[in-house]
Amino acid sequence: MSDIIIFGAGGRVGRAAVTEAVARGHRVTAVVRDPAKYPALGGDGITVVRGDATDAASVAALAAGHDAAINASARLDIPSDAYFTAAAKALVAGLGEAGVRRLLVLGIATTLETSPGVRIMDAPDFPAEYRAFSQGHVAEFEVLSTADPAALDWLMVVPPMQLDAEAPRTGGYRTAIGTVPDGPGRISHADLAIALLDEIESPRHSRVQLAVAA
Repeated sequence: MSDIIIFGAGGRVGRAAVTEAVARGHRVTAVVRDPAKYPALGGDGITVVRGDATDAASVAALAAGHDAAINASARLDIPSDAYFTAAAKALVAGLGEAGVRRLLVLGIATTLETSPGVRIMDAPDFPAEYRAFSQGHVAEFEVLSTADPAALDWLMVVPPMQLDAEAPRTGGYRTAIGTVPDGPGRISHADLAIALLDEIESPRHSRVQLAVAA
């Protein structure tokens, strides 16, 4: 049994990760901005708390005593690069202070390569507004890459373009490093949560973009 802290636990992926973690017998601290908005999130093995993934002091205080962290948080009311870089910096500093070494963050499929050096977001006809949002995850990856490997073992888990909250849990998934996996570009939230928890229980990848798909 491990103690896992999940930032952005109120979102669809965050809730799926909470459910998967508890089903495996782990204890979860579910971090949200306003616990009053998530009355159904609590339960056995789950502690719901108020926190901010962009505040290093908040991260450090909440993460103390945990074995691993997941960041599934996002903000649409502020620029993507501002939010994801702030969160990455706060998580690196806060988890370091708290002594938590394993961190998984969610990426976005548009940053994956379709051929060497060419990302989905680099296509000439790729919408500018989506490119700007994608750039936030590129900047996040760059910040994480500067973290001391001895202090933080991080991994960016990247789901495909099609995330399906209603799709059933199959228990399986395919992976690729930094590129779009072969086959259908979709995954259920439940199977994405499996990939996240697998990498906490038995870490196999570090400091890369791990693309996952059904």
